[in-house]
Formats: sequence, C-alpha cells, structure tokens
Amino acid sequence: MKFGRKSTPATEEAVTAAEAGAGAEPVTGPFDAEDVPDDGVSRVDLGSMLVAPVPGSELRLQVDERTQQVQSVLLAAAEGALELRAFAAPRNGDLWGEIRPQLAADMARRGGTATEREGRFGPELVCQLTVKTPDGRTGQQASRIVGINGSRWLLRATFLGKPAVDEETAASWEDALTQVAVRRGDHAMPVGDPLPVTLPEEARRISGPADAAPDAGQGS
Repeated sequence: MKFGRKSTPATEEAVTAAEAGAGAEPVTGPFDAEDVPDDGVSRVDLGSMLVAPVPGSELRLQVDERTQQVQSVLLAAAEGALELRAFAAPRNGDLWGEIRPQLAADMARRGGTATEREGRFGPELVCQLTVKTPDGRTGQQASRIVGINGSRWLLRATFLGKPAVDEETAASWEDALTQVAVRRGDHAMPVGDPLPVTLPEEARRISGPADAAPDAGQGS
C-alpha cells in the first residue's frame, strides 16, 4: 500500500479552526485509540494499531511464514523504514524500562552494540549490527529503538536506515510515530505478549522479521 501526497483545499471551517488553535500546543501521540483527537488524519486500521500514512512511503506487514501471524508493521521508503510493534503492558509500570536492558543484551549476543541515550521520546537505544548483504558481503546496519509506555500497552518503534542516524531525516519519521494510535482491547493478556494485528487485504505482505529488531517482550 503506497502513500502519495495529497492536498485538500482549505474550507472556511478549517481555516477558522486553525486560527482558533493558533499558539496552542499541538496534540501529539502516540495515542490510545480511545483518545485519538479529531485531527482530520486518516489512519489505516490494523486492529491493535492505527497508522497514519507517510507521504512517499509504503505500508508493509511482516508475516511469520510458519505461523502466518503478523509480527510487525513497517513504513518503508527509499531512505529507510519505521517498524512498529505493540505489546500488552501492566496498568502501572515501566515495561520499556524493563525490556530495554534485555534488548541491549540481545544485540550484544548477536555481535552488535546498543548505546542508550535520551531522545525525543525518552530513553532509546542506538544500535549497530553487522549483517550480510544480498550479495554475500558484510555491512553495518544502523537502527534506533524507541519505546513508549501507554495505557496497558507498550509501543516499540525501530528506525532503520537513514532515519536512525540522521537527525534531519529522522524528524519527519518521528512525527509519523506521534500520529500512531494503539488499541489495547479489554481482554486479559500476559505482559509482553504482542497485540494482534489485523491484515487488511490491500496491504502488501512480506515475510520474515526485521534484522535489527529483536523480539520485543523479551523476559517480560
């Protein structure tokens, strides 16, 4: 599913609303699905996640070939990608704080590095991993892993490629993350279990997990 740029003529009501909100702090997410503002953003409903399009990107769902279960949602473009995964979390607590050291340890076991730093969304991991390219060579794959604790959910976002290393490029991808909403649901789930993603017919399916994104609810 590819997203293109689309311009819509401003209506008189929209102009009035914009003027009324001038100077006010913009409302940003990620949101709980029940608290999504009436912002006019058209989000793709993927069950546990509602994802807003990024102009020039393609929405993909990464599917496990063996189980046929969706593992993650990917917004991909020529410059890089943003991988999204949502997990069940306790009502009160810091699941991201609990799993962050485990993700860093897993990256080290795979021969990579993970450096913690403070970012736009709080503590994040900046990672480097040696991978094999399709032509058999080895190269460095950069990624940046962000975690957002929500209302009984954790949203984990992994920036891949240029958005992981270039601040100017990353800005628009981070903005895209602020538009995501998570639908936790009322059913009981073990902490750390992935929230189910619905596979829409129009989405492009691809197989296999992202190389730089370890399984999320590790040790949870």
